[in-house]
Amino acid sequence: MSDNLVTSVIAVLTAIIGVAIISVLVSKSANTAGVLQAGGSAFSNILSTAVSPVTGGSGLLGGLGSLGSLGGLSNTVPLTQL
Repeated sequence: MSDNLVTSVIAVLTAIIGVAIISVLVSKSANTAGVLQAGGSAFSNILSTAVSPVTGGSGLLGGLGSLGSLGGLSNTVPLTQL
């Protein structure tokens, strides 16, 4: 009984989060392109940091130093305005 309840609660929470993500992405005032670009930049920087010991790259501090591109996320609309 408890496993079924936990599974049901997780399914409902996942659905709510999914609907929230979709509504933010399709909102007229959303900066979807900026958010996706910042996310892609962050992923690229994290990936280059992870492989830097093998490739001889700049390492942890050099790779994470450029995460300032996440500042693009500050241009998104606060949740209070949705």
